[in-house]
Amino acid sequence: MQSVPPALSALARAALLALGAAAAVPAARAQATTDTAPVQQVLINASADASAEGLKAPYAGRQVARGGRVGLLGNQDVMDTPFSQTSYTQDLIQNQQAASIGDVLRNDPTVRVARGFGNYQQLYLIRGFPVYSDDMAYNGLYGLLPRQYLAAELIERVEVLRGANSFVNGVAPTGNGGGLGGAINVMPKRAPNQPVNQVTVGVESGGQGYLAADVARRFGPDQNTGLRLTAVRRDGDTAIDSEQRELGLLGVGLDWRSRHVRVSADIGYQDQQLRGTRPSVTPGSYVPSAPDADSNPGQPWTVSNERDTFGTLRAEFDLAPQTTAWLAAGARRGKEFNDLAGVTVTGADGATSLSRFANVRRDDIATGELGLRHTLTTGSVKHQLVAAAALYTSKERNAYFFYGPNAASNLYDPPTVTPPATPSFTGGTLDDPLVVSRIRTRSLALADTLSFADDSIKLTLGVRHQSIETTGYDYNTGVQNAHYDESKVTPMAGLLVKLSKQVSVYGTYAEGLVKGDEASGSYLDGNGNSKPISNQGEVFAPYVTKQMELGAKLDTGRFGGTLALFQARKPIAGVEGTRFVDSAYKQTNRGLEATLFGEATRGLRLLGGATYLHTDVQGDDAVGAPKWQLNANADWDVPGVPGLALTGRVTYTGKQYADAANTLTVKAWTRLDVGARYGLTLAGRDVTLRANINNLTNRDYWASVGGFPGANYLVLGDPRTVVLSATVDF
Repeated sequence: MQSVPPALSALARAALLALGAAAAVPAARAQATTDTAPVQQVLINASADASAEGLKAPYAGRQVARGGRVGLLGNQDVMDTPFSQTSYTQDLIQNQQAASIGDVLRNDPTVRVARGFGNYQQLYLIRGFPVYSDDMAYNGLYGLLPRQYLAAELIERVEVLRGANSFVNGVAPTGNGGGLGGAINVMPKRAPNQPVNQVTVGVESGGQGYLAADVARRFGPDQNTGLRLTAVRRDGDTAIDSEQRELGLLGVGLDWRSRHVRVSADIGYQDQQLRGTRPSVTPGSYVPSAPDADSNPGQPWTVSNERDTFGTLRAEFDLAPQTTAWLAAGARRGKEFNDLAGVTVTGADGATSLSRFANVRRDDIATGELGLRHTLTTGSVKHQLVAAAALYTSKERNAYFFYGPNAASNLYDPPTVTPPATPSFTGGTLDDPLVVSRIRTRSLALADTLSFADDSIKLTLGVRHQSIETTGYDYNTGVQNAHYDESKVTPMAGLLVKLSKQVSVYGTYAEGLVKGDEASGSYLDGNGNSKPISNQGEVFAPYVTKQMELGAKLDTGRFGGTLALFQARKPIAGVEGTRFVDSAYKQTNRGLEATLFGEATRGLRLLGGATYLHTDVQGDDAVGAPKWQLNANADWDVPGVPGLALTGRVTYTGKQYADAANTLTVKAWTRLDVGARYGLTLAGRDVTLRANINNLTNRDYWASVGGFPGANYLVLGDPRTVVLSATVDF
C-alpha cells in the first residue's frame, strides 16, 4: 500500500490554511458581536461541498435529486438553471447494486459507457462526445479519482451535466475532448443526522464475492462534526470466462461546521487488480458477429493493476451576510501496471492477430480553487456574483513495451498462446519510468446571475480566461521534446424563464475548450509521393466547441423531466494541401433528448428517456455515435406485500458505424435487466435482500464502438450476470 502523506502533501498544506481561516473567521466576527448577542442553534445539514444549504433534496421516488452542482455556480435546483442535468442518488446506486460509476450511468438515456483505447478505462459518451474517467470531477475538482475505474460505494451522488461546460467547470485536464459533450461530477458521502451501521455481503455470477461496510457518526456540540467510513472488498471470478477481479476500497469522509464556517475533507484508497480480462476487438475489413457474451478472446496472462491514494478538502466562510468565500484543494497519487493482449480481426472466419503491450504509469496530481460569492440588489434586479480562480497540475511517468511477433488466434475459439516475448518497440524502462508529461491549467472566471420579476426570469452571464500548458519529454532520455502554452477566453450566456411553478424554459450558449493540436503528418504530391507537411511542429491555439441549446423543464412535484434541443460544432484538424491546419473540417452534432424521473403513482418509480442524435463529419456519421438511445427503468412496490419491490430496465442503442466512411456497421441492441428487493426485520435488525439479473436474455452484442478519437475498437456486452446481496443495519 502506498504511503498517504506523500500523496496528500498538497492537501495537507491546504488543510492547514483552511483550519487557520476557520479559526480566524469566528474570532473576527466575535470582536464585532456584543456579549449579550443571542446564541443560535446550529442546524446540521451535512454537506459534501461544505456549502450552507448542502446537497439538493431527493426528488419524489428518491432515485434522482432536485438538482446538483453546476461548476462554480454551486448547487442549483434543476428548475433554476439553463442546463440539462440529472443527479443520481445513493438510493438508486444501492438498490441496483451498482459496482462502478459506469453502472450508475447506464440509467441515463443521454450517456453510453465505452472503454479507453487499448485498456480497461471507463469512458462515457455524452451527446456523441467522449468524457474520460480521468476528466471526471470529484466534489468539483478534476483529476483526483482513480483513472480507469471507480467503485460506486464511495459515492453519494453521480451528477451528469450535459453540453459544453468549459466555463462552469474549467477546461478538462487531459485535452482529449472532455468538457465538449458534458461533464460528470461525483459527490462523496457524509455522516447524516442519524448513525449508520451497515454491512453488506454478496455474490455474483462466476463466484465473485463481495463485502462492504458503511459506518457514520456525528459528534460534538450540536453534532457539528461528522465522520463516515466506507470499506469494500471484491474478489473472485466474474461471469466472463477466465476473468478475475479483485478490488479493495477504503474511504473516509469528514465534515465540521460552525455558524459561519463549514469544512469537509475526504481521503480514499482504491486498489483494483484484473487478471485475464476480456480485451476490446479491432475490426478489419468487416464487423464480425458478436461471440458468446461470456466468451473471452483474450489471454490468461493479461494483467491490469491500478492503485490510487487521493483526497480533497473544501472550506466555506461567511465573510458577511451576503458574502461567502470558499477554497478547495485535492491531490492524487496513482500507480498502474498493464500487460495487455490486443485483438485484431484478420479473417472472415473470426481469425485474429493477437499482440502484446505492457506499460507502467505513475501520476501525481494537485489541484485547487478559490472563490468568492456575493449577493446584491440593484433596483428590482437581484445579482448573484461569482469570481473563482483554479489551478491544476499533473506529472506523469510512463514506459511501454510492444512485443512480437504477433500470435494467431480466433475470436470464436481462442487458444491459449505463449505471450510474445521479443521487444519490438519500446519507450523507457518498466522498472524506472521517466517523467514524460507535465500539464498545468490555470483559469480565472467571473459570472453574474441576474434575477428579474420575483426570480421568474434568470439571466446568467459569464466568462473564463483559461490557459493550458503542457510539456512533453522523451521516454528514453527524459529530455524535453515538446512544449505547449496557449490560452483562450470562454464565454457563456443562459436565460431561464419560469412560466409557472411547474414549467421552465431556457436557452443557452456555451463553449467547450480543448488543447490545440501540434502539426504533424504528410501529404501526397502531384506524383503520389508522400512528403512531410510544410508546417511540421506548428502549435495551434486551443479550439472550441460552440453549442446552442433550447430546453423546457417540467416539475409536477411527483414527476419531472427535461426536453432539450441542441447543436454543437467541433473543429477537426487535418491536412489541406501541403499544410496541417487546425480546422480542416468540422463535426456537427445535433440532437433532441428527453429525460423523465419521479414517482408516477405512489409506489411506482420511473426513470429514463430518449436521445436522437445526428452527427455530420464531411457528410458521414461519426464513428460510434448511434442515432437513437432509449432507457426505461421502473421500480415498483408490490401491493399487499410490504417491503417487496420489483425492478426492470430496458436499454436500447441504435446501430453505429465502425469506420469514417460508414461502410462498417454495428447492429442495434436491446438489453433487459430485472431485479427484486425485500426489506424485513430479523432479530430486531433491519435487513434488505437484493437480487438483480443483468442482461436477462443473455444477448450477444457489441456494446460500443471506439471512444478514443479516430479509433473503432469494439467492446463486447456483458453476459447474463446474477448479483445477490444482503444488507444488515445494526
